[in-house]
Amino acid sequence: MDPLDAAMKKCGADAFVHYAGGEDANMRYLSRFVMHDSFVFFKKYRQPGTIIVPQMESERASRESIAAVITRIQAGLPDITKKEKNPWKAAAQMIRGQTGKTLLVSPTLPAALLRALEESARVIVDVGTIEQMRAKKTPEEIRLIQTVQKKTERAMAFGISLIRNATVKKGILCHDGAPLTSELVRTAMHKHLMDDGCRAVETIISCGEDTAFPHIIGSGPLRPNMPIVIDMFPEDETTGYYADMTRTVSKGKPDQQITDMYAAVKEAQQIGISHIKAGVPGADAHTAVVDYFKSRGYESDTRGFIHNLGHGVGLQVHEFPTVGPAGGALKTGFVVTVEPGLYYPGVGGVRLEDMGAVRAGKFVDFTKFEEELIV
Repeated sequence: MDPLDAAMKKCGADAFVHYAGGEDANMRYLSRFVMHDSFVFFKKYRQPGTIIVPQMESERASRESIAAVITRIQAGLPDITKKEKNPWKAAAQMIRGQTGKTLLVSPTLPAALLRALEESARVIVDVGTIEQMRAKKTPEEIRLIQTVQKKTERAMAFGISLIRNATVKKGILCHDGAPLTSELVRTAMHKHLMDDGCRAVETIISCGEDTAFPHIIGSGPLRPNMPIVIDMFPEDETTGYYADMTRTVSKGKPDQQITDMYAAVKEAQQIGISHIKAGVPGADAHTAVVDYFKSRGYESDTRGFIHNLGHGVGLQVHEFPTVGPAGGALKTGFVVTVEPGLYYPGVGGVRLEDMGAVRAGKFVDFTKFEEELIV
């Protein structure tokens, strides 16, 4: 049985309802339609999904959406608004007219719409059904994610080439006679991705002691003989699917502490990869890396390894499942990252991140980009 039908059957719901813009990951997954304004998706028990859109979007929606399409006019909204002036209550009446008396609704449904629906229907808030469905990728979804990954690797290669080919003047890296900054490399990589049909924001290019803090985006001149963490997670503009990838490099040999950390992180990544397969809890893979770091003298607390080993990737860059202490059994078709890292304030940090698919007996790594510290 379809997981959404199973969830409706379990709670006795007549239909499932979601309300969001097409850039919302769940809405895009359910409808495959992108519209900036919010619209309604509903699915009656054992029936296909349907979206309710403005008249001006109906032809495009019919061409692009995998759901059936009706307009707000066909759903009776203009007649409803003649009597009901509260827009949320009017929307609720429109939805009720298409669905039933007992509704399973998305947990992200606007509170005003939820309250309005509760005036005339029994409403049950769903917990994670769509996220669970999204976690298990189809072969086509995996192909789309692999395509984004290839584009990501090309942009990573371009960014690292700027660092590799930089000159050193007065203790900073220079490009074409000017300081090579985080901002310059980030912009160059983003332009490269745009030319490849992707968009990226907040790409991390941190240097030196800033690398001790995983999500510092980085700013200012890059320096030689120091770790530079590059973490990028672009989205394909056409499909909406993401990739996620991190490399740590240094122009020249960094401090021995960083070199040792890099070797440990590289080995930890292979240990994590070796534990990821269908049926194995994500928590087990994470624990294996924690145990390895402990054997090498590195903590996994407020310093050292301070985040989960990985996470799901798809229509969001961070989505279910979790590869961390709370991670449940991994399933065939999950796409996850493996990204161990070590972080020490005053010293710096190292992170390496690959992404791939969970299979019955192994992890299939989509990431083919080399891992070399010194460039």
